[in-house]
Amino acid sequence: MLYRIFRVIIRFVIFVLNGHMVVLDKEKVPKTPYILVAPHRTWWEPVLFAVAGSPTEFSFMAKAELFHNPIIRWILRNAHAFPVDRAHPGPSAVKTPINNLRKNNLSVIIFPTGTRYSNDIKGGAALIARLAGVQLVPVVYQGPLTFMNLLKRQKMIIGFGDPITVSRKGRLDDAAIAGIDAEMRAAWHAIDQRINPDFVYVPDTKKAELEHEEGKL
Repeated sequence: MLYRIFRVIIRFVIFVLNGHMVVLDKEKVPKTPYILVAPHRTWWEPVLFAVAGSPTEFSFMAKAELFHNPIIRWILRNAHAFPVDRAHPGPSAVKTPINNLRKNNLSVIIFPTGTRYSNDIKGGAALIARLAGVQLVPVVYQGPLTFMNLLKRQKMIIGFGDPITVSRKGRLDDAAIAGIDAEMRAAWHAIDQRINPDFVYVPDTKKAELEHEEGKL
């Protein structure tokens, strides 16, 4: 119930700050639970995707540090978020989204690159999709990447792509994961081209290195 209230509030805030958000090709989205996969470009993408994908309700991973604050923890829990230690993910990083997909009728938002500062895809989304028996749905956000540009009412566009099926036959080895990763990259590129072929996102490699070093501590 609170999730739906949060979504209404977010929709209103988006309208006040930026105007209407454009959503393309939503008809491609399955009616059953799925994993929404996107290249991570800005911190507000999860809430935008949650609004764009409604009435589907989503669960998503959030870094464990955010759950230390009791108020933020309460908000995140009621928004279907679950904590993940990015340095040491553990079994729950796979088990929790699978349970949400199979038992709680929740779709899941996953950023396969992990952070906004990397283009390297991890294999977790493919593994979860296979074990849960759901499809991967590629999605892309093009729009303001800073809060100041958001307030300037630069256009926000979210585009969905064709679902990707992860076969349950054979081994999900490195070659199979690489093939799925290539499908995701190709889908994201196709959506980007359809929205605006001139849009380019360049990750901050210095922040990527900093996050990597922090994860070792």
